[in-house]
Amino acid sequence: MTGITDDRIQGVSRRSLMLGTVALAAIGTGGASRSFAQEHAAAGDVPASARNAQDAVEAVRDAILRISREVWNNPELSHHEEISSQIHIRELEAAGFTITSRGTSGIPTAFIAEWSQGAGGPKIGFLPEYDALPGLGNAAEPRRTPGPAGVETGHGCGHNMLGAGCTGAAFALRKMMINNDVPGTIRVYGCAAEETEGAKVYMARDGLFNDLDACLAWHPGPLNATGLLRTAAMNMLRIRYTGRSAHAGVDPWEGRSALKGAELFGTGIQFMREHLRPTTRLHYVYTSAGEAPNVVPDRAEVLIVIRDQDRAEVDEVTGWVGDVAKGAALATQTSVDVNHFFGLHDLLPNETLVNRIQVHMAALPLVWSEEEQEFARACQRETNLPEAGLASAVLPVLPEITTGGSTDVGDVSHNTPTAIFALATMPIGVGLHTWPVTACGGTSIGDKGSLWSAAVMAGVGYDLMTDANLRASAREDFSRRKAGRTYVSPLPEGRVRPDGIPEHLLLRDGHDELPTGFLRKE
Repeated sequence: MTGITDDRIQGVSRRSLMLGTVALAAIGTGGASRSFAQEHAAAGDVPASARNAQDAVEAVRDAILRISREVWNNPELSHHEEISSQIHIRELEAAGFTITSRGTSGIPTAFIAEWSQGAGGPKIGFLPEYDALPGLGNAAEPRRTPGPAGVETGHGCGHNMLGAGCTGAAFALRKMMINNDVPGTIRVYGCAAEETEGAKVYMARDGLFNDLDACLAWHPGPLNATGLLRTAAMNMLRIRYTGRSAHAGVDPWEGRSALKGAELFGTGIQFMREHLRPTTRLHYVYTSAGEAPNVVPDRAEVLIVIRDQDRAEVDEVTGWVGDVAKGAALATQTSVDVNHFFGLHDLLPNETLVNRIQVHMAALPLVWSEEEQEFARACQRETNLPEAGLASAVLPVLPEITTGGSTDVGDVSHNTPTAIFALATMPIGVGLHTWPVTACGGTSIGDKGSLWSAAVMAGVGYDLMTDANLRASAREDFSRRKAGRTYVSPLPEGRVRPDGIPEHLLLRDGHDELPTGFLRKE
């Protein structure tokens, strides 16, 4: 579920996971009713691992909330997450984890941490994210108010909670394993830059998930749900036109407009739409289009996102888009460079893991205080939404369906059994990448999301560590869905690392390819 930020341009959010098809069902809960599964949980039909996970989370509660609140107070954009990544690393080291990789896969703010006990045993991974978004800074108040970093940057996608829940789950699972002398390895992947060129894709290219038995993740949302939803595969391209400048009034015939090439490309994309599959998505912005109307622009650029239900189909459409770009260049006597710089796989669901997550979600004490509900209703009033408050019911397992959004968790899911779920940390009806998400993330609403998600993942992680049949079932479902296909990275050959990494971080991490103009000092 990836959104993109190219310098000042933020693209479409990756967060349609678990939303569109179930929004009406969520609103129907009114923030009050409880599901059939929760009623059974209330009656005592709860696995011991769920109760033990909640106790383990309570024991590490302070560390989880430190992560969430400190990251919220120090929002940083993708590739700039120096403080945020160090907060996670500090807490992981204090909890007994070893940082086995820094600057992982060429990304300075990515890392890997590990803890092991006993000989051999399963390996379970967790996927914390911690980057923020531009323009979404907000105080922990139910109205537009500048936050700790003003309004420039804020956690409008809830990554402060997401990261705290995933890292906190590792802490709690470690405690459960120590208490019961369970052998195995817990691995925490510091997943930098999810909102741009997600580190997970680069890590998957380097084979860093291949030896896991399973990987678990969650995401803040307006409802509580998991399911067999698939997200779309995706490619991202920069279409750059080069022409020849001239005076637009005196001698325009001497020029060749790069802007006209870009505009004709956009027109060509519109003529494609009639013949695209219902699962295909094309969306783009003009990132460069000239500066002055009396100068024929010699440079223009379009940033386009291409999505479809799997890699084969998204690559097919990408080829067509490339042909349109070349045709527009021929028609305008300009030249074009098609730079395919990033891509994602579709998300493979895992029925075994989804069903086990559902059991642990049903065991959660999803209770909101009246103050929390009023905070949510105030946010809804401010945004002209029905005052339905916060959802407290767990929805039934969602059916298998492909959504229009994308996530770099998809590339993890093509390398190991993977599952993801959503918990309510924002008012019903509120979309991600908005100021109420930032506001709620700095309150007890966000705290509960971090703690509850950690309990679900720790409980499921413990079940995987101790139940060979569960692991075998998850692997069988994974193999069936892979159908013998070998994972091929969607990154173009020769792509070393993402664009936009600050120069001082490249220098700090000692990468060999230093920015132009910098000399290595021995």
